[in-house]
Amino acid sequence: MGRGPISAPTLSLGSAPIGNLLKITPEEDALDAVRAAWEGGVRYFDTAPHYGLGLAERRLGQALATYPRSEYLISTKVGRLLTPTSDFPGETDLEDGFMVPKDFIRDLDYSGDAVMRSIEQSLKRMNTDYVDIVYVHDPDEHYEEALNGALPALSRLRDEGVIKSFGCGMNQAEMLADFVRNSDLDVIMLAGRYTLLDQGALEALLPLAVEKNVSVVAAGVFNSGLLSKNRPASDASYNYIPATIEMMSKANRIADICESYGVELPAVAAQFPLGHDAVANICLGARTREQVERNVSLFEVNIPVQLWEELGESGVVKKESVANFLGEAG
Repeated sequence: MGRGPISAPTLSLGSAPIGNLLKITPEEDALDAVRAAWEGGVRYFDTAPHYGLGLAERRLGQALATYPRSEYLISTKVGRLLTPTSDFPGETDLEDGFMVPKDFIRDLDYSGDAVMRSIEQSLKRMNTDYVDIVYVHDPDEHYEEALNGALPALSRLRDEGVIKSFGCGMNQAEMLADFVRNSDLDVIMLAGRYTLLDQGALEALLPLAVEKNVSVVAAGVFNSGLLSKNRPASDASYNYIPATIEMMSKANRIADICESYGVELPAVAAQFPLGHDAVANICLGARTREQVERNVSLFEVNIPVQLWEELGESGVVKKESVANFLGEAG
């Protein structure tokens, strides 16, 4: 992907849900979700120390142990070092989003020295010899440290062959554009900022990524739930907070168009980012076999050109975001 020496299928599995994101995922369900992904052709698996204070990495490593290591890709992240603690007996990590015992604290550290320590910890948790891609994770308040510390360290590790590719993963487009402009990263993970409801990345980030030959992995394509069903639920979230009336209305307008062509909204939401040349992969999280199988099926749906055309003409998405689907861009 991008300037790196690797390629990946269209769909990757995000492992935050099997790290007990917001609620407990039974271990057998988590392991079975990974198996279902493999059976569905997924060969790229994304994780992070942040997800369940290491639980997602441990479960992912356990589930993948039965498959040939050379046949799949793993990406993990740096920036949050996990430090054991006994200061919170009986407490959970739900304040940070995960239903796991609060046995570790996250030390935010985007220095070059922290990069190797974090990778070494991740390798132990996943019981693997290497990871393919490493992202700097959410350095929103640590731009200079990441630019001058973590990213150069990852560049050296790539040049030395320790990792294959590196990049940055964030929930915003503006700083990612700065990192693409000012470093030699290969790939970025963009969460929730190139979707049917938010094309904020279209102006600066995505054209720059194409220019610099940097691949984009699009995550958060359902905007935390608002686009995950055929019709938005009355209590749906948008970017992890209750959806506003305006966003609910926009999602319903898109659903109307999808319904008129007999296509489910989640399939359109999942495939939408692939209309831009910069986007190489869609990362969807899942916690059960059923969710994985449903995610795989979304990419088997044939979406009529007329649907994309109507989305652009109606103004609910920017016209240029659907140009590739209409054969109007390379």
